[in-house]
Amino acid sequence: MIARVNSSAVAGISGYKVEVEVDISFGLPVFNMVGLPEIAVRESRDRVKTAIKNSGYAFPMDRITVNLAPADVKKEGTGFDLPVAMAILAASKILSSDHFTGYYMLGELSLDGRVKPVSGVLSCVMCARDNGAKGVLIPFENRFEASMVKGIDVLPVNTLDDVVQFFTGIRTIQPFETDVDALLASASLGGSPALPRDNGGNGGGINRSLAENPLLNSIDYSDVSGQNHAKRALEIAAAGGHNICMAGPPGSGKTMLAKRIVTILPPLTFKEALETTRIYSVAGLLREDMPLVTSRPFRSPHHTISSPGLVGGGLRPEPGEVSLAHNGLLFLDELPEFKRAVLEVLRQPIEDGIVRISRAGAKVCFPAVFMLVAAMNPCPCGFFGDSIRDCTCTDSQIQRYRSKISGPLMDRIDIHIQVPAVSYGELTGTEKPESSHKIRERVMAARRIQVDRFEGRVFFCNSGMGSRDIRKFCRLEDEAASILEMAVDRLGLSARAYSRVLKISRTIADLEGSDTILRQHVAEAVQYREM
Repeated sequence: MIARVNSSAVAGISGYKVEVEVDISFGLPVFNMVGLPEIAVRESRDRVKTAIKNSGYAFPMDRITVNLAPADVKKEGTGFDLPVAMAILAASKILSSDHFTGYYMLGELSLDGRVKPVSGVLSCVMCARDNGAKGVLIPFENRFEASMVKGIDVLPVNTLDDVVQFFTGIRTIQPFETDVDALLASASLGGSPALPRDNGGNGGGINRSLAENPLLNSIDYSDVSGQNHAKRALEIAAAGGHNICMAGPPGSGKTMLAKRIVTILPPLTFKEALETTRIYSVAGLLREDMPLVTSRPFRSPHHTISSPGLVGGGLRPEPGEVSLAHNGLLFLDELPEFKRAVLEVLRQPIEDGIVRISRAGAKVCFPAVFMLVAAMNPCPCGFFGDSIRDCTCTDSQIQRYRSKISGPLMDRIDIHIQVPAVSYGELTGTEKPESSHKIRERVMAARRIQVDRFEGRVFFCNSGMGSRDIRKFCRLEDEAASILEMAVDRLGLSARAYSRVLKISRTIADLEGSDTILRQHVAEAVQYREM
């Protein structure tokens, strides 16, 4: 007899439908699995067999053939354990496969029949909904993550026996729901979104706070003395989503400034939060108490990171740091200490906002729309150009140090600023620096202007403008055009740098509420292109 169960798998961050077919026929006891299963999928034979026996059901001692369709796509992960087990039980006539119509299933089985959590549940549930399913059975620990998807019943289960009893009508499973709007509203107010109490009837109540970015509650720009010029540049970068590079001696506050950018960025929209959460779900970085990423990611990889670690890849392609920073911030501290080959792989994601990974067995895409913030010393000792301390580096050492960062990469960074050492007077001054809250209000006002301007487009801030958008939205007054022409001729700006000056000028004008780009806006933007 043949039985079929619908399931889902993940390619990149997108889910696709997998039909699990099981045929049981007379013959010697054999358990064959076809459809390009990888090792973890093939090993499910032993897990499924033992789980069925330990759940109190008879395992058929006949010839069992399992097919995972489409058969030309490689299947990975442990999420097929549950649908394979249910298809075997249906094929052995313990229950009818007609009951499976309209339902998707996924989950890993332990040897005692418990259903264990798996990665990528969010994308799989979205796939089930898009394919018209009325419900999806998922591991109990994945219930919060799966409930972020609306328009489908999320049915959390603890054991294989729970699933069998549900389809035989012995028990009911209440759909699990989460108030997504409340999560986002709480996050936008600066609090820690709290999970709703469990309404699934499968255990005790849970009311723990989301493990969000602790930076948001512990740091503020009012902690940073001086560096008003750098704070202004960072405000512009945050308002327009521009990349920025800070250079200065050790201890001048570059890292402090960078870590506080997340406190002035606007809150995530639900669409952005869902996109980011899908990436973290596929990467296996979501916890039971963090079903939705509600604050913008802040990723700060160490300079020993590899190219696959930064942009993604591996035998089983997984998202890298640039994708984990999607809709957030990627901070590269001590930029010249990174390997040059590693830095060069950033060029394409910065331009396209997506990472394309091609392997012999798979071709996947990961989104990577992020704000790059880099910090560096001017030389190996860190004191080149310092007015007080002498630089001990030779010209060749400085050249080798700076040559680790290529010209094309620096050209893709919109804003370049110097961060000098802070004076004693600034450190001991009584004037309280401006808070992140006040800066964030200006940033959000500028972002609202940009959201209205780019309505209907795939991007929502000035950094995403293309050539046509620049010609349409970056209108210059005559004096501003003259200044820009002079800058291009004297500084030798490339066509890309010219476009980025216009984008920065547009952002500065938005911060001041000006429809037209004025001479002072262009003058300020030009100074950010020369380090």
